[in-house]
Amino acid sequence: MNRFLTALPICAALAFFAPVSAFAQTVTVTTDENAPASTSVEDQLSFADDENKEAEIGQPYTRETIGAWEMRCIKVEEGEEPCQMYQLMKDDQDAPVAEVSLFRLPSGGKAVSGATIIVPLETALPQQLTISIDGGKARRYPYAFCNPVGCYVRLGLTAEDVSAFKRGNEAKMTIVPALAPDQKVILTMSLEGFTASYDKVSVLNQ
Repeated sequence: MNRFLTALPICAALAFFAPVSAFAQTVTVTTDENAPASTSVEDQLSFADDENKEAEIGQPYTRETIGAWEMRCIKVEEGEEPCQMYQLMKDDQDAPVAEVSLFRLPSGGKAVSGATIIVPLETALPQQLTISIDGGKARRYPYAFCNPVGCYVRLGLTAEDVSAFKRGNEAKMTIVPALAPDQKVILTMSLEGFTASYDKVSVLNQ
């Protein structure tokens, strides 16, 4: 169970607890004949960026936070920036487990918006993902694919679905671990600020 819940943050944890000897190896002066004549330890160190540093063109950044949602946008040179809603969901030990990004779709189709949810690897894919709003009837969604980052669910949301999210307070998302199918993982997706955030979401044309 714990192994499943820590699937997303495990890379950061490994880096943080890396032995001192590993760090020492990264600052060892190279003997490559094409390298600079002298290399100091300071040259191998990283320094913090300014928290308010402006994003570069083509890079994603958080424009603002509305309730429980971040507005994740792509910096462009001119014109309107494409933005999606984003929320990171954590377990009761404050460890990140899943994330959701939501965007609008062009009018005329059954789905008015779409969402991508990423959950950890070692998820029981046949069990699918279920979402229930304020204790209502659970909706089931299949997993589309998995990659080294995690397993992905692609949701098509109708106008009725979006209205339910706008009216709700929270949505319960259930994941079934492959190694412990009898121990379901239930995460809370806060719907605080959903309506205000949704009004600012861009339409994804492609």
